[in-house]
Amino acid sequence: MERLYEADCHIFHLFNQKNQLLKGMRMITHAGGARFTTITTLFVCLFSNGLIQQTAFSAFLSLVFSHLIVVLIKRFLPRNRPYLVLPNAFVVENPFKDHSFPSGHTTAIFSVSFPFMIIYPSLIIPLLLLACLVGLSRIVLGLHYPSDVLAGATIGMLFGWLSLLLITSILGY
Repeated sequence: MERLYEADCHIFHLFNQKNQLLKGMRMITHAGGARFTTITTLFVCLFSNGLIQQTAFSAFLSLVFSHLIVVLIKRFLPRNRPYLVLPNAFVVENPFKDHSFPSGHTTAIFSVSFPFMIIYPSLIIPLLLLACLVGLSRIVLGLHYPSDVLAGATIGMLFGWLSLLLITSILGY
């Protein structure tokens, strides 16, 4: 476990010290925020129809259930954010004070993107790139360890897949 933590810290410092990435990452990180992901998925649910609407509904369900799991994990597996623990860690102004594991922003962006990646394979590259950039932004901004981001991506994809299975079994598309 000690070696894994050391690798996590090493990778964190590799990306966290890249100040040239800072400006873009401050903007891209919001794509994984609760406000953006919720509004976007609800907008598509309300103002589309057919397969797009069903996929957006799957994405919304995925967002809701994955968020609940993230809240539970953060409560029962508390982990201090890296800027509180690691010397020389860069962090943005007004950082979050809650626990680090798993990354909620990363979970959110993967949970809403994954159903669209499955149903619309032509969107895999842009959506996966966006989701990965959001995850990377959380490290660059000093808010998460790489393992927090990896766990968030895994949870998001899992719930994206499960919600899509649920909706497809109910609606049969």
